Amino acid sequence: MIPQLEKLKRECLDAIAKATDTEQLQEVEVKFIGRKGELTNILRGVKDLNDNEKPVIGKLSNEIKNELEQAIAAKKQKIESKALNAQLEDPTFDVTAPGPDRQKGHIHPLSQVQKEVEDIFTSMGFMIKDGPEAESEYYNFEGLNIPAWHPARDMQDTFFIKNKEDKKHGRMVLRTHTSPVQVRTMEEFGAPLRMIVPGRTFRYEATDASHDTTFYQVEGLMIDKHISISHLKGVLKQFLSKLFGREVKVRIRPGYFPFVEPGLEVDFSCLICEGKGCRVCKKTGWVEFMGAGMVHENVLKAGGIDPKKWQGWAFGFGLTRLVMMRHGIDDIRHNLSGDLRFVNQF
Repeated sequence: MIPQLEKLKRECLDAIAKATDTEQLQEVEVKFIGRKGELTNILRGVKDLNDNEKPVIGKLSNEIKNELEQAIAAKKQKIESKALNAQLEDPTFDVTAPGPDRQKGHIHPLSQVQKEVEDIFTSMGFMIKDGPEAESEYYNFEGLNIPAWHPARDMQDTFFIKNKEDKKHGRMVLRTHTSPVQVRTMEEFGAPLRMIVPGRTFRYEATDASHDTTFYQVEGLMIDKHISISHLKGVLKQFLSKLFGREVKVRIRPGYFPFVEPGLEVDFSCLICEGKGCRVCKKTGWVEFMGAGMVHENVLKAGGIDPKKWQGWAFGFGLTRLVMMRHGIDDIRHNLSGDLRFVNQF
């Protein structure tokens, strides 16, 4: 087998020397040391050698392969240098002409704003959590005080996944909100607790300028022994002031959400039309920013927290809608369109 290897080495080096371009060189590489090349065919016979011969042949074959790879690399560099020199010597070639523009990638506006939101809340002591996008009915509904018969389910039509139904957790769904992470985080950390959950959510609904089947939300949760709505107002005021860098008109009104009691709706003036009315704010001048309220005791119990000792508030808002306000985007569908004419503006 040693003579075979030596012969292969000589033939390969001779072929490398005769190669005049990179295509020929690649053919030589494939023929002699490729996965299905001549070296591989020779080494298939190693299994028939005795124990004393195997290490000798193995060492020799590795040395030959390394030598041939180095010879190919050196010849490739020589060929490319020769081609470059020939191009530079061409009198019609302008070495001072600028090369082609290379476009740099950049962060999507959704990711940009999400990073800002995370930075603001972490500066206030909140941790950032994440959860599965394919969620169980229990965490998406029942654990949040939304049983199967509850009319709130009609407002959150979602996409169900075919799987074997579990007695407690039910079927699998694409989560309709980031709220399921509330219960998961309470189970994991208990109380006290403060966290936000940015993430992608899904709903089965008709699309228009302000609605899409896929969008991003941010969930917030704070639990302690003496937490009230006044703490919620203070945190939201600090958050909005830092995010927009200016005063934004905000209004709070009663609202209903099964997982909070009492429930609140937080709106702010539309920054696209400056409160005059447009199709995004549905001609009202106000944009629904978030739902919030004091965490329902059934949700605390689902998370393993005693509602007699602990209380807290939660909120949730659309990150996608926030991006639209920040950049004056008048159609939510642009965000996930993949259209470079839109993305390259940011």
